Amino acid sequence: MDLSGLVGSGLGRAQVFMAQPHYQDQFRGLLGATAWPGTLNVTVEGKDLIDYIALRQRAGLDTLDVNDDVRDAAKAVHTSDFGLHRIRGFLRDGVSFGGASAFLATMTAGEESIRCAVLIPDLTRHIDVVEIISKEFLRERLNLEDGARVTLTLTTS
Repeated sequence: MDLSGLVGSGLGRAQVFMAQPHYQDQFRGLLGATAWPGTLNVTVEGKDLIDYIALRQRAGLDTLDVNDDVRDAAKAVHTSDFGLHRIRGFLRDGVSFGGASAFLATMTAGEESIRCAVLIPDLTRHIDVVEIISKEFLRERLNLEDGARVTLTLTTS
């Protein structure tokens, strides 16, 4: 499965979550190294949005904010070949940090490709924004600016 979309700026809030040691320990198991303390946001639309909603449904998220036609189309997308990796949430000093689901992928921008993961937080306001994690700072490594088109190719492991 490929997801193609445009890089966009987020709110900068992912850094707080991504820097947590409990998450980083799990990202190390997923990526083979700790993750860059932030996410890259990629906005998807059309068929790419339908495919992403199918991944969200596989992760157990009900996407109530999309119309029935989109939700039904997403149910028809085959996602079982892609390994779903659970990121466990935790409590720290009375603050709850939620869980997430992740799917391994390769991101391609121009001629460059890099290993990464699609991260789908259990609690998110995003519907059409795919959050990407990697051991590297993707904006710098792939020379990405807002509006750049990237392609994510999900892997089966």
